[in-house]
Amino acid sequence: MVKRYMRIGGDEDEGQVRASAEEQPQGAGEESAASSLASVEAADPGAAPKVDIAYHAERIGAELARALSAVISQRTSREGDGEAPPSGAPRALVFAPKQAVRQVCAAIASEGIDTIIPLVGDWRLDGNPKAAQGSVSLEGKPSRALFSNAHALLDAAQAAQVQSIFLGGDSLPLATDNRFLIRAQDAGLRVFAPLEADATNKHWVACEPSREDGAPMPSAWRACHACKLTFDDAEFAEGGYACPSCGTLARLTIDERISQICDEDTFIEWDEDAEAADPLQFPGYPEKLAGLREKTGLAEAVRIGEAKIGGFPVALGIMDSRFLMGSMGSVVGERVSHLFDYATLQRLPVVLFCASGGARMQEGLASLMQMAKTACAVQRHSKAGLLYISVLTDPTTGGVTASFATLGDIILAEPKAMIGFAGQRVIKDTIKQELPEGFQTAEFALEHGLIDAIVRRDRMKEVLRTLLSLHASAYAPQQDLPVTDQAADAFIFGEAPKSTQAKGLFEGLIDMITVDLPQAILGEDQAQALERHAKRELKRAGLTADATPGSAWESVQRARNVHRPTAMTYIRGIADVFVELHGDREYGDDAAIISGIGKIGDTCVTIIAEEKGADLQERIRRNFGCPHPEGYRKAARAMRQAEKFNRPIVCLVDTQGAFCGTGAEERGQGNAIAENLLLMAGLHVPVVSVILGEGGSGGALALALANSVAMQENAVYSILSPEGFASILWKDGKRAPEAAEVMRMSAPQVLAMEVVDAVIPEGEGPAHENPEEAVAHVRTYIEGALAELKDLSPHELRVQRQLRFSKF
Repeated sequence: MVKRYMRIGGDEDEGQVRASAEEQPQGAGEESAASSLASVEAADPGAAPKVDIAYHAERIGAELARALSAVISQRTSREGDGEAPPSGAPRALVFAPKQAVRQVCAAIASEGIDTIIPLVGDWRLDGNPKAAQGSVSLEGKPSRALFSNAHALLDAAQAAQVQSIFLGGDSLPLATDNRFLIRAQDAGLRVFAPLEADATNKHWVACEPSREDGAPMPSAWRACHACKLTFDDAEFAEGGYACPSCGTLARLTIDERISQICDEDTFIEWDEDAEAADPLQFPGYPEKLAGLREKTGLAEAVRIGEAKIGGFPVALGIMDSRFLMGSMGSVVGERVSHLFDYATLQRLPVVLFCASGGARMQEGLASLMQMAKTACAVQRHSKAGLLYISVLTDPTTGGVTASFATLGDIILAEPKAMIGFAGQRVIKDTIKQELPEGFQTAEFALEHGLIDAIVRRDRMKEVLRTLLSLHASAYAPQQDLPVTDQAADAFIFGEAPKSTQAKGLFEGLIDMITVDLPQAILGEDQAQALERHAKRELKRAGLTADATPGSAWESVQRARNVHRPTAMTYIRGIADVFVELHGDREYGDDAAIISGIGKIGDTCVTIIAEEKGADLQERIRRNFGCPHPEGYRKAARAMRQAEKFNRPIVCLVDTQGAFCGTGAEERGQGNAIAENLLLMAGLHVPVVSVILGEGGSGGALALALANSVAMQENAVYSILSPEGFASILWKDGKRAPEAAEVMRMSAPQVLAMEVVDAVIPEGEGPAHENPEEAVAHVRTYIEGALAELKDLSPHELRVQRQLRFSKF
């Protein structure tokens, strides 16, 4: 865009060149002024852009007056248009920092221009209205963002009937916004910005747009549903469809979603025609539908079809909240059901982007029945062993949440998407309580175990492609394309919940550690007290007692060594690709257990691991590797999914035992472990378990009822901790080293009892001294075990596993 330097005010100050176009030949004054302003620029090269044309700013008022006179003349020449012509002095909308409003307005008013200042309705942001001849309100929630919003400025300029806009303060970025400048020019507005090198408020730059090819051009306006500000649609697109002001993700149209997710020109739509039912004969409903179809270009709130994502064919459904908030009526239910049934016939995975306000009230019970209808279609697709990935976008609520949206094998969500069943207003009106911050968001759902992962919009296509590649053999073996490095960055760890309740964390550690917390510290900050005490307990638990080399007690110490590689280290070493999935879909996401889908060589596997954490902060977050019931239920969900897709299961065991707290008991800790044992006993896919460190009691066995079980050479496996054993049988916890020998819990001793099938070497020293070598040995064992088991039939796998444990 072109910027023209102008000067307001007639004073001869600071050696500035004053000349009049009437006194000098055309161009001479411009050249002289340009030379003067160029010297200003040379003194501070970053202060202002290059001067193209400069002329005396005392003429600006006259120019605006002439322009206003021309408008008056044109309007008065029209007869009967009903529009009153403007009168009086030219008017300018003036933006300036609050503390400089009076000075700036005075400088502009001295040239015969009436000044109008914008107000947002907040005295902390607004300048004094008495500083100008008038004021105008910027429409929107009071905030500083209004002063830099192009749509708000242009609306205010129209309402105030000004001929020019003087930018300043928060509005200055608009001086280089070509789309804003084009709109302003088309509206007959002159736009000025202050000369950066000038502190007198008398020198300005005329900001003019560029209409050359390649310059940013205006597109349609688009409002943010969160902050309610309106921006050029291109600004949303350039920022990944996030609001330029508040960062909230825009609600994408179906066409925008297709362009982001699908391979180019691969989407083929099904069921383009739609005729909605009107069972209630609801007044105005047909007319409402007709109006929405004309306005949005959509036949209904969902489109379905076939497409390719990263080369993989899928049945694709996308909902659009612009059409009656994506509500589910008979047509939506029919289309979603058709999507799954056609995918079942064609053996295609389904990817469905959900966005809905729930059931469609205008169709009454007919809408309610769509919940059952779509659930039946999802069940038929699932029974065929096919993959369904549900992506929850903003908003996903009501009957859609309570039916097909949350029935996916894998449920992803966009950041901060609203996800819930009952609306917040309904909840507030019903229970009369204030809802917690972040309630019914994607982050809330992840923390409570309801979804698998939150995926940024710019990564969504690659995450989908990776998941499709990991399941390709389940629906189209010929499409099992290699996973590129870019597809998964080798690993995709779903975003972990960040808000752990301090109270629950405190109670958990009190129950878990072996020494009671002194009453004196209970009044201190819980997190700080826990950290100090946990440090003492970690030190006390591992390396304070002397041990005979090669003894079971030495193995206990090495297994507990805080520097020993954790399950996460092994996952990164044994899996070439890994996608972590979260939550038990019932209560929460237990960080003590990691589950997900990975690839070891050419074999796609489900990986389930007990994770202690690599440092103190991580250990506290993961409850020191002691799972809650929701952790075991998360593992069970992963196992069922593995069986559905015929994936082998790899379990990595490292826990001192299942968490033993009141909350865990209330939520059924024993039941959860028992259900896992029952489930694993009947699995028809290979199961390989490796004990990496501590294998404590039923908390370890819940992931070790496997076809093949191995231990690392410095791991331990026992019914209870040596301290607990000594305390129960001998009433003396100090005899823990002796108990370790009696319990025969070291790897060679456990192997001799045939409880495990192999002992895996760790290298020249214990695993924490050479982690890469230790990881390599574990991978070699797993690959060999999977190779041995792959030729067994599903029936043989189940029988072999049960016979293995029946001999004890």
